Amino acid sequence: MSFKAAAVQMCSGVDPVKNAAAMARLVREAVGQGATYVQTPEMTGMLQRDRTAARAVLADEAHDIIVRTGSELAVELGIHMHVGSTAIALADGKIANRGFLFGPDGRILNRYDKIHMFDVDLDNGESWRESAAYTAGTEARVLSLPFAEMGFAICYDVRFPALFRAQAMAGAEVMTVPAAFTKQTGEAHWEILLRARAIENGVFVIAAAQAGRHQDGRETFGHSMIIDPWGTVLASAGAAGEAVIVAEIDPGAVKAAHDKIPNLRNGREFSVEKIAGAVAGGVAA
Repeated sequence: MSFKAAAVQMCSGVDPVKNAAAMARLVREAVGQGATYVQTPEMTGMLQRDRTAARAVLADEAHDIIVRTGSELAVELGIHMHVGSTAIALADGKIANRGFLFGPDGRILNRYDKIHMFDVDLDNGESWRESAAYTAGTEARVLSLPFAEMGFAICYDVRFPALFRAQAMAGAEVMTVPAAFTKQTGEAHWEILLRARAIENGVFVIAAAQAGRHQDGRETFGHSMIIDPWGTVLASAGAAGEAVIVAEIDPGAVKAAHDKIPNLRNGREFSVEKIAGAVAGGVAA
């Protein structure tokens, strides 16, 4: 059963109310182009490097404006609405980087907490320690929807192919990768990582991204993408600013890809043995 999917590209600021309004406007634009599944980027509700300022406006799930707006849009537009992620205050004082998929009745069909924390030091001076504020997720899921089997990831998760392989082995046909990739890492790796995850698993990949210069000073890469199971980019956005991209998703193409390259069936168990190199003066084996 084919469906039209949209990836909404945003440039979220520090005000969740303004970001919710921008999300609603762009989602309505996507539905106007025929989309019945719409995905927004990682941290749709707020990009704020100042953690004290961020905590001052964070809400728990029951009171979060992005969660409420996502549910309302799903009902209003009769769509499957995927808030790629937003920051949710937890009872222990930490934060969840949590994605939500709402059904057309507004109910939450799935929650996904980002598993892999972006703790890196880049050579341009950027340093990130997500684990200092965020609680990592521990559970991957594949959700059975009327139109496809869907797997979930967020941003840095894309660098961990085992997550995607596990979901593919569980039957996922569409993988979702909402993101806020840095400009430096995006220029180097964004497209190739997304296409690799699609190709090696024979699945569609939908990745809505943050894009451009944000109020908190960071710069994100943009280039939201929808990719088919053969690795073809079906739709792509630009480097900066808001955008809506739409593509037709035919889950039948997943079976076709698996029939051509049955690597999910051909995988084998193996062991890894670490051995020492040849001793000086010895004979190499």
